[in-house]
Parts: sequence; C-alpha cells; structure tokens
Amino acid sequence: MKKILLSVVAAALFATNLWAEDKLDQTMNPLITSMPSLSIAPDARSAGMGDLGVATDADLNSQYWNPAKFAFMQSAGGITANYTPWLRKLGVTDIDLAHLEGYYNFGDRAGGIGASFTYFSMGDVQLTGANNEDYGTCRPNEWALDLSYYRKLHEYVSMAVALRFMYSDLNNGMNMSGTGYDNNMHAAWTMAADIALYYHQPIQIPMGTSYFSLGLNLSNLGGKMTYDEVTRNFIPATLRIGANYELPFDKYNSLTFSLQADKMMVPSRKSKFTEGFDPEKESTWQMSQDAYSDLSSVKGIFQSFADAPRGAKEEFQEVRWGAGLEYSYNKQFFARFGYSYENFYKGNRNYLTVGAGFHLSIFSLDVAYCIGLAASNPLDQTMRFTVGFDLAGIKDLVNNRR
Repeated sequence: MKKILLSVVAAALFATNLWAEDKLDQTMNPLITSMPSLSIAPDARSAGMGDLGVATDADLNSQYWNPAKFAFMQSAGGITANYTPWLRKLGVTDIDLAHLEGYYNFGDRAGGIGASFTYFSMGDVQLTGANNEDYGTCRPNEWALDLSYYRKLHEYVSMAVALRFMYSDLNNGMNMSGTGYDNNMHAAWTMAADIALYYHQPIQIPMGTSYFSLGLNLSNLGGKMTYDEVTRNFIPATLRIGANYELPFDKYNSLTFSLQADKMMVPSRKSKFTEGFDPEKESTWQMSQDAYSDLSSVKGIFQSFADAPRGAKEEFQEVRWGAGLEYSYNKQFFARFGYSYENFYKGNRNYLTVGAGFHLSIFSLDVAYCIGLAASNPLDQTMRFTVGFDLAGIKDLVNNRR
C-alpha cells in the first residue's frame, strides 16, 4: 500500500520525473527528493521570467528566491499571496500550491525579517491494497514555514539567513498497520536553512540609472525525511546563482535581462560512489536503497557535485537554466517573457513562460502562464497568480484619511 501511495503522489507532483524513472535503467538519471513542492516557483513574477528570481531586483517574493534582496526594498514592509492550480492540463482539479510571504524592515543598520508559508495540497487519493481492499480516501499535503533575517553589509551588498520547518504527510494520518502489509507510514518532517547573498549596484548611463545585480542562495540545507523509519529521503537542497541587469531607455521605459543557474545539491542514486562501480557496466551504477538512505545529508551535498557516473558532462546536465526579460513602463505596467531548460536525461522540463503585472503604490497584481515545449509536458498551461500589498503605503493611506 505504501508503495502504491508514494507512486500516486510522485505522479501528481512531477509526472515528467516519473516518466524519466521508467527509463532509469536505460538512459535516465533524474534527482528524486522528498518535498518536491519546494522546487515549484510560487510567484507569478518569477514564473513569467522563466522560473528565476535569485538576482532580480527586490520584490515582495524575495523570501523564496533570495531573502537578502529584502534589504534593498524601498518600503518598510509588505505581504503577498500566491496561488497556483497544479497539473490542470492532466485533468487534475484538486491539486494546488498556496504561498504567503512578507517582510518588515527595521532600517539599513538593523536589517529586517522575512517570513513565508507554503502549502501544497495533493488532492484526494483513494487508498487500496494489493487485493483491491478499500482503505478509504486520504488527502496528502505538504507545508513549510520559514523565517529569515537580513541586513546590508555594504552600500551594495546584503546577506540573509533563513530557518525552515518542513512537513510532509503522504497518507494524511491513515496509518494502516496490522493489515498484513508493510504500511506503517507516518508524516515526515525536518529542519533546513538558507544562506543568501545579494549584490545590487546602480550604474549611471546616458539614458539614466541602470542597475546590475548578482545573487546567490544555498537553500534547503538540512536533514533528511523518513515516512517509515527505514527509507530516508533527501530534501531539495539547491544552489542558485544568477545575474540581472536593468537598462532604462528613458524616464518611463526600461528592460530587464536576467539569467539563472540552479544545481540541486542532491546525490544521484546512480552514482560512481556505488560499491563495485564499473564505468563500463551500467548495471553496477545503481546504489542500493539501504546505502542511499544511510548517506548523510552533509556528505550527500558535497558528493552531489562529483558523483555522476558519466563524469563532468553528466554533472553539467544536472544544472537547470533560466533566462528572462521584463519590460516596465513607469514601474507600473510589466510584460514578461522567459525560458526554462532542463536536460532530457534529468527530467526534460522545458518550457516558455509569459507574464504581466500591474503595480500601484500600495497594491500589485501579477499573472504568469507556462507553455510546455517537451512532448506531453504536464506543466503546459500552468498559471500562477500573485497579489501583493505595501504595508507602509496602506498605513500612509489610512493616516491621510484621518
């Protein structure tokens, strides 16, 4: 029963990875983790630019991408709400991602705090046994809660650290031990941390002030998760590096160019560190489940940069690339375009994205749409919605009405 449920959940989360696993013994070698929902870009702005945001200019959704960006926000505080209906192209109607985020700035010297809450509902899952026994319906879910502290280290440089609690319940409390199957599942949880840096420098050019930014975030550095006290799963630890350049054309019009590279710091199940590994015999590449479960999270992070059985070429294939453009008129109207690339052997999630935004002094609204390029891509036609509020602007508005 446990294996059946895990398969259903994996298919709902990332159908492309599941398709890749079917060919694992031939050519595929994707990186599979627990809590894959934390790898989904939650906000519409980044989603419209190719799922990137580690180096873009600071916005209300900086907590997910790079909390160090909050140090360059002009307002004292803000909150945002994000919603993504997931896998709608596959006819799924009850899988959704909700993300709340906010920050408060104490000042340049004191820094500030950011926080976010992510909830992923996997819909209704019918539980059946090996002989079609009906064990009822459960509603698996995952959620994460985090808190960050950020501050400027220099006029152009900021740093942040974040602490995250992660919780995953795949059978929604329906533990069917004693039914004759190995079904002793329970909810899994762990703690993780982020370390982020951000560089943001204005550059004077004839058309006005341009901005060049660099960003780095080591996210989800933490323990492993287990649902049965036997198999221990890695969480989606990720290294994100990006660059961003905002070019003004005149007082009102500007264009932003952004690039980002993401490398999951998760060891490969097919690994050159497998006991008895022979580079000429693919049958020796698969690490046993016990050996993979016993691999510590710290060792796994370092090992993830050099364990691909096909060497440096395959390590490079594990990098996901994103490129995005954002046109802005008067910092109020935005049009976005992006491209996200993942190697065929690592999941093949390739897609174009488009988006638009409307921002006022106290309110912002953004939408994004995904156009899948790979055959039968379940991410195709995925939409994201973001609503944000500037708390300082709301406070000023209320005070002016008194």
